[in-house]
Amino acid sequence: MFKRYSISLFVTLVVVFVCCIFFFSCSDSKKTEAEKKKAEPIIFGVAGAHSGDLASYGIPTVRAVELIIKDKNSRGGINGKQIRLIVEDDVCKPEVATNTATKLVTDGADVIVGHICSGATRAAIGIYREAKIIVMSPSATNPALTQSGNYPNFFRTIAPDDAQAKLEVDFALNVLKFRKFAVLHDKGDYGKGFAEFAKKFLEESGKAEVLLYEGITPGAVDYSAVVQKIKRSAAEAVIYGGYHPEASKIVTQMRKKRMETVFISDDGVKDDTFIKVAGKYAEGVYATGPMDTTKNPLAISAIEAHKKVYNEDPGAFFLNACSATLALLNAIEKAGSTDYDAVSKALRTENVDTPIGKIRFNNRGDAIGIGFSMYQVQNGVYVELK
Repeated sequence: MFKRYSISLFVTLVVVFVCCIFFFSCSDSKKTEAEKKKAEPIIFGVAGAHSGDLASYGIPTVRAVELIIKDKNSRGGINGKQIRLIVEDDVCKPEVATNTATKLVTDGADVIVGHICSGATRAAIGIYREAKIIVMSPSATNPALTQSGNYPNFFRTIAPDDAQAKLEVDFALNVLKFRKFAVLHDKGDYGKGFAEFAKKFLEESGKAEVLLYEGITPGAVDYSAVVQKIKRSAAEAVIYGGYHPEASKIVTQMRKKRMETVFISDDGVKDDTFIKVAGKYAEGVYATGPMDTTKNPLAISAIEAHKKVYNEDPGAFFLNACSATLALLNAIEKAGSTDYDAVSKALRTENVDTPIGKIRFNNRGDAIGIGFSMYQVQNGVYVELK
């Protein structure tokens, strides 16, 4: 009897011991998982043209995000979490951008700063939408990205092309007093979209004639055929939708033929690289670009930080990229997580001070209170026209 009781007690103790081990093991496992989750960094993906002809648009964004994230991490990160960057190059090409987006999603990006070009953005944005990842571009201006309602995950810190096309047309008609126009574009989402709006606003004005409307082939060496068409049209001004590599070639060939036709373009040409490539032929060219906010204290601080690290002035869309990064950081902090719905709500309801001003976003994803200005190349630099 005693022996049977002892065996029974022994078995009971063994069972209790095993259960205790299992319980504490599970508790430790859960605790470890919770601790791991708490320690996981917030991942910012950065996508854009970081090589090739349009790298001058994408590299300033990478630098903007790096500078701001480094500063944020040095002050404890967000809600105790550090922030990690994953940078991917899409060369501003739609066919590359889909691979870039897929890689960033696979690598666990929580939010994306980018893409830079409208065509690449449009190609990639559906991939992020399916993954419920917020994308904020400092430079993708195609109106449909916000106005179509197809991409609720998309935000931007720059005004859309219809706004800059309207400003440009009003300037050409009411300030320069031109009436005869040639409208060109590079056949891409960005350039063609901008040109279509410009043509529409010119025709609706009742004041202007569009004597030539044509797409060019991006990357061509020679544009003499289209330059000859401009000359024969007797247009007073060219309105061009596209990027600086093609614009610099067209302007150079026009001026070498002693054509005085005024060249007016978009923020894809409002870049110092255009001036460097076109040289003396860039003089007098007009372009739209984000309003000059360089006197904003946050802009001054951001530009100084860039100069300190890189020993040069920042390039195109740097301040818009700084603002996009700050807006996302603020929204994640206010939301208390990277939850898609919570961050989206914070972006639309919480104001944040940025180098381009105090902003928040409307229901479409456009930043409220920002816009474009007209610029002209004067003595080798773009000057904002008041």
